[in-house]
Amino acid sequence: MSVLLYRLGRFAYGKPWYVIAGWLAVLASVVALLAANPVRLSNEVRIDGTPSQKVIDDLTKSMPEASGGQGLLLFKAPDGTRIDDEKPRTALVAAVEAVYRHPHVVDTRQALAREAAKGEESPLLRAQAAVARAAGRPSSDREPLPLQVAGQPVPGTVLSADGSTALMQFQFDEQTFELPSGTIDDTIEAAERAAQGELQVLPSAAMIEVPEIIGVGEIVGVAVAALVLLVTLGSVIAAGLPLVIALVGVTVGVGGAFTLSTVFEIHSLAAVLALMLGLAVGIDYALFIVNRERRLIMDDGLDAHEATGRAIGTAGSAVFFAGSTVVIALAGLLVIGITLLSTMAVVAAATIAVAVLLALTLLPALLGLVGERVCPAGTRHGARPRNSVTGHDRAARWGSRLVRQRYGALAASVLIPVLLALPATDMKMGLPSGASYNPDTGQRRSYELVSDAYGPGYNGPLLIAVDSTTRGTPLTPAVLGAVTSELRGIKGVTSISLAGMSSTGSTAILGLVPAGGPNDNATKVLVTAVRDRSASISKAQGAVIGVAGFTALAIDVSDRLADALPVYLATVLGLSLLVLLLVFRSLAVPVLATLGFLLSIAATFGLTTAVFQWGWLQGLIGLDATAPVVSLLPIIITGVLYGLAMDYQMFLVTSVREAHVHGATARDATVAGFSRASSVVLAAATIMVSVFAGFVFNAQPMIKQAGFALAAGILIDAFVIRMTLIPAAMAIVDEKAWWIPARLNRLLPDLDVEGDKLAQKITAPGPRGEHAPAPASPEHRHAAPSHRGSRTD
Repeated sequence: MSVLLYRLGRFAYGKPWYVIAGWLAVLASVVALLAANPVRLSNEVRIDGTPSQKVIDDLTKSMPEASGGQGLLLFKAPDGTRIDDEKPRTALVAAVEAVYRHPHVVDTRQALAREAAKGEESPLLRAQAAVARAAGRPSSDREPLPLQVAGQPVPGTVLSADGSTALMQFQFDEQTFELPSGTIDDTIEAAERAAQGELQVLPSAAMIEVPEIIGVGEIVGVAVAALVLLVTLGSVIAAGLPLVIALVGVTVGVGGAFTLSTVFEIHSLAAVLALMLGLAVGIDYALFIVNRERRLIMDDGLDAHEATGRAIGTAGSAVFFAGSTVVIALAGLLVIGITLLSTMAVVAAATIAVAVLLALTLLPALLGLVGERVCPAGTRHGARPRNSVTGHDRAARWGSRLVRQRYGALAASVLIPVLLALPATDMKMGLPSGASYNPDTGQRRSYELVSDAYGPGYNGPLLIAVDSTTRGTPLTPAVLGAVTSELRGIKGVTSISLAGMSSTGSTAILGLVPAGGPNDNATKVLVTAVRDRSASISKAQGAVIGVAGFTALAIDVSDRLADALPVYLATVLGLSLLVLLLVFRSLAVPVLATLGFLLSIAATFGLTTAVFQWGWLQGLIGLDATAPVVSLLPIIITGVLYGLAMDYQMFLVTSVREAHVHGATARDATVAGFSRASSVVLAAATIMVSVFAGFVFNAQPMIKQAGFALAAGILIDAFVIRMTLIPAAMAIVDEKAWWIPARLNRLLPDLDVEGDKLAQKITAPGPRGEHAPAPASPEHRHAAPSHRGSRTD
């Protein structure tokens, strides 16, 4: 592997424009496809096979007129006035009219007028009356009232009991993610223009199109990463190369995914996840290679061409296998069989693969254009004084301290994540609601106003589907009344009303308003109770009862993902342990790496629970909203963090192994490898945390939590686990860290990640052009050269 990559690096350096032209062609193709195909992202959380999703799919077939996305607008009158006062009422009527005039909003007014003209002959009106009688009086004194103008109801609009707000519910002709870009914003703006400032117009959390993917926070995160690169590499040219690689990588990876969004449904979180990972690993992988090339020039006296080949052959091998672990961890999501997660996995894994390819091809080509200017003039060809490497000195002292105080360091690095993990025992999972947004957003203000004026249940009503198609006869008012009466007797039900009925009369939708909010535990209990009662109701009334809605969907998603997590963990850990075994030719190192990861992921879940669910220290990161942990987060973060944690494991321990195969004892190799790799791992982790932390300030709660969890996870894993626990544990197991059964050692292919075979096969031109055997790295020049391969007995 190292020899092949060495040749690739030398070719790209020597023929840079061939490589650059190839990548420019790829970029041009992506840009052209993006221009021809508009981006369409979804916010739908869909998991096929769950009870709530089955209800939704059945309704799409039996009631296609009800299959479009739901819209909800809240109109608030100025303080001291009522919606039914003259000016606010006129403004409301105009706003409702403007919404219904939008070409993608279903205008139900004519159909309702036809039903009203039928009078008692209307099946819909008879069904409404039967449901209303069975439902009785609402259990809340905040029950909304029908809003009327000149004796006629305003369609889809109800007035709060105190008259301060009006709630308009309507329907789009397609699901919200399928609507043309700008449709939702246009609808809101049309209502605002028609209201002429007389009413405040607030959308619900469901009325959000595509979340802001790149904002101020994300830009600040990249700026911090650029500053860290500049400080680490000490050169504007050297610092700029990783940024170029990362930006090209996300353009090709994420842009390529966008070009397919018209063919495959891509969730907005998939795009954001790919963007976060593409930026972070693109910068990190390029940083590792550039740092190795500069060391070969400054410390070993190689020219830039040879140093680039060596850097690609050695650090590039580590990058290849590090990227492979991330791709494997993400590909493990395909095993679960959930389309939503599979799409995220494919998009993110493809972006990681592009980042690896760029680091191994485009980066050496750019280094070919830069030449030896990648290093400051006074530090080229071994000109830098040895005693000037203060970063290595500090790292060596820290590594030596870890080896000497290995038991104390191990205890501390285990205790810290264990304590941080404790809040995870109370972790509750759900989907983001309006309460998850910050107070300055329309979604949060709308949520709170609806809760105050109507009751928290109106922010997440349940959808009860009543279907008699298997019986072959339409639903009668008596059946609907009996179903309503049964449901009304369940604890926690505030009100029930008829929300719609199919043209054949065989399917009806009941809107059930719970007493609690969408993510309240009482509402989850209610969903379970309704489902438990549905079998007996169905048997007695001859109609199938199904439950959907926000809370029902959240329960089903959480349960399905919780069941899938153990299978996913077993798959990923098994495959990745195999990769680590191949790379390190050791039994202890992969096991220690995996146990360390389990500590870091537990601590990550604990911190996420404490900050988002409990509200601890939210002010430090600009938050003011408590919410359950997003259901999708644990399984996604587990996969991503495992892959990224193994990145740092790969870069640190390959340096330790390199020292060991060059003859150093296990403990001396731990110190030497740590001193070589820790500074660049420190910079890489800082960069990754900065990039992820930038997404914490995104307005979308799902993206906010993902950014925080990834930033916290990398912080814990890089500094507590990889740079403290792993060196201490390796010092404790000593030479056994590199033990492997002799028979297994013979069976495993030698991947030569540390470049030992490469050093034996090639000669390197010195600073004056003569050829000499490839020098060892400075830390190993005085190590005994007799030790080769891994210890096997």
